[in-house]
Amino acid sequence: MEYIKKDNNYKLLLGDCIKELKKIQSKSVDMIFADPPYKLSNDGITCKSGKMASVNKGSWDKSLGPELDYKFNMKWLKACDRVLKDDGTIWISGTYHIIHLIAFALQKMDYYIINEITWVKPNAAPNMGCRCFTASQETVLWLKKTKKAKHIFNYEQMKEMNGGKQMRSVWEIPTTPKKEKKNGYHPTQKPEALLQRCIRSSTNERNVILDPFCGSGTTGVIAIKNKRKFIGIDINQEYLDLSKKRFDLYLQEDKSSGE
Repeated sequence: MEYIKKDNNYKLLLGDCIKELKKIQSKSVDMIFADPPYKLSNDGITCKSGKMASVNKGSWDKSLGPELDYKFNMKWLKACDRVLKDDGTIWISGTYHIIHLIAFALQKMDYYIINEITWVKPNAAPNMGCRCFTASQETVLWLKKTKKAKHIFNYEQMKEMNGGKQMRSVWEIPTTPKKEKKNGYHPTQKPEALLQRCIRSSTNERNVILDPFCGSGTTGVIAIKNKRKFIGIDINQEYLDLSKKRFDLYLQEDKSSGE
């Protein structure tokens, strides 16, 4: 199943991203933002809204061991590589559970790391075990296919977003606020502010942005708001429906405002 909104330039595909990516034209995507499974559903506990809660998110988030996790990451990365333009870039978010395996896979593919972004969460959940430091950051890798490939970097826009100063690679951005979850819940939803920086820094209007694990569609919302085209893939019908709802609500509001 797929949703296509041709007038507003978005397409949503239901299914395994490795299979669905085969339906997309080779070298047709300008930028990819990927938020793959972190593989941290290990029966641990965390704090959510002031209460203890399980960290388990579903079978899709359980680690199968480093070798099988690496093979999974290599499969979807190669599928993404096929559709990414030679001068395109890819952003990948993750924690220590997966990010090093992903970085190794990309280096094996001869990708070049443009930046390693540290996303600092000032309102991170407390450490319930009290036996180590509180995890309060994620890594976001920004890469291109080769070192010599020309990539987009909207330097002046980033300076403007940062009060006239050069934007550094450590970003302090709170976790997703409640107002961004008003249309539904996804356990790994990213804040819109994070995607604003990624999308505006590395793409221009009318560029095509792909999210192979689109979840509740935050990448798509920000892409549409910034007049980019969007392709989203998710294996879960519920989350794909949530993405469509978010997109259509924004487009209705945008049309009503006359912008």
